[in-house]
Amino acid sequence: MSESSITTVVERVDADSRYEILADGQRAGLTAYRDLGVQRVFFHTEIDEAFAGQGLGAQLVQQALVDVRASGMRIVPVCPYVAKFLKRHDEFADITDPVTPDVLRWLEAQLG
Repeated sequence: MSESSITTVVERVDADSRYEILADGQRAGLTAYRDLGVQRVFFHTEIDEAFAGQGLGAQLVQQALVDVRASGMRIVPVCPYVAKFLKRHDEFADITDPVTPDVLRWLEAQLG
């Protein structure tokens, strides 16, 4: 079975503060964020096990970061997956901010 037989769509779900990737209409994964001013703080990414190993995580994060740029915002990669993705994709370096203790404290308060 080839990966290209799957139709994927990435959408931002503002109500849930996350981006979701749909594979053939099914939610296959998400990357969650909270906004701190102009910073979009990504803190969790997951791909459903049924869809693992198909590159969906990278697709999801890529499109989420493209959307962040289009929104005029900046990326703060608290999520290890997003951080790893950014190391391999320096085209987002100009809009990436470091993860600071202040951001982590703020995020902890947001997530309760």
